[in-house]
Parts: sequence; structure tokens; C-alpha cells
Amino acid sequence: MSVLDKIIDLDQSLLIYLNNLGSPFWDGFWIAITRQYHWIPLFILMLFLIFRAYGLKKGLIILGFAALLVAFTDQFINLVKHVFERLRPNNDPSINGLIRVLQQPHSFSFVSGHATNSMASSVFVYLLLKKQFNYTWLFFIWPLVFAYSRIYLGVHYPLDVLVGAFLGMGLGFGFYKVTLFVLTKIAIPKK
Repeated sequence: MSVLDKIIDLDQSLLIYLNNLGSPFWDGFWIAITRQYHWIPLFILMLFLIFRAYGLKKGLIILGFAALLVAFTDQFINLVKHVFERLRPNNDPSINGLIRVLQQPHSFSFVSGHATNSMASSVFVYLLLKKQFNYTWLFFIWPLVFAYSRIYLGVHYPLDVLVGAFLGMGLGFGFYKVTLFVLTKIAIPKK
């Protein structure tokens, strides 16, 4: 057995364990957590804090880079998914009978778009706001809970989520650096 096979076996075992911790009592909660539109109040708070810290003009530039970050991340994830073509646990006949499946997406699994996008956005916003506001580290609760919901629902392996989170950290940091460069090179008053 190769190292990769051992990692995949461990990943499947961890998924089975974590996924089976679920219960019908919690299913509705985790289904709600995984839907992006339930997080709209958080997105509004992020936007409010960005505009409060940077003013309208710089806030709009930041919003533009945030949109580019999400679009780039989404397209990059789709490319990665088609390169690796890893079946989702809910679509993998070798494992889907051993897990609780609450959703049935049909796209590929590796890497988790939910984990990558939420972590990228959180890192981006955190780095932009950490000096202006206390408690911005709390934004990291979102990607952690959001990503775990994918394991709970049986649609991602833990490794999909973990790699997605690390990829998101890198992309969020990279876009933050580009945004900071643009904001410092363009002479725009705060308000």
C-alpha cells in the first residue's frame, strides 16, 4: 500500500467517524449552515466594517478585489476539481453506504469550494480590519463551521476541507497583499 493510499484510507476513516457523530436532531442546523445565503448578515457586517474603516472610495476598491478573490477562487477550485476528479463521498459506492448522506451534489470533491472561499474571504477581511477593530479574529468561526458542515452532510472528505482551507489562506493573503499595494499606490482620501 502506497503512502497516498494510506492517506486516502485515513481520510475515509476520519470522514466515517466525524459524519456518524451526526444525528437527525442536528441535521436541519447543519443543512442551514452550509447554505451561503444564511451567512448574508455576516457579509453585510464585513462590508459595513470595511467601509467604516476605509471610507467609500477605498471601500469600493476593496469590494472590487473581494469580488475578484471570490471569482478567482471559484474558477481555480473548479480547475483543481477537474484535474483530480475525486468522487464526493456521497457518490462513491465504496463509502456512501457507511455515511449519513444529507445532500447529493454531483460535482467532484477535491478541494472543497466552501472551505476555500470562506477561508480566503475571512483571511482577506481579517487582514484588512485587524488593526481597526477588535475581535475580527471571530470571522474565522465562519469558515470552520461552514467547512465542517460539508463533512457532516457527507459531501466532502476531511482532506478536501483541510486542503481547501489552506488554499484559501494563501489566496486570501495574496489578494490582501495586492489590495494593500493598490491602496497604498493610489492617493485616495479616506472619505
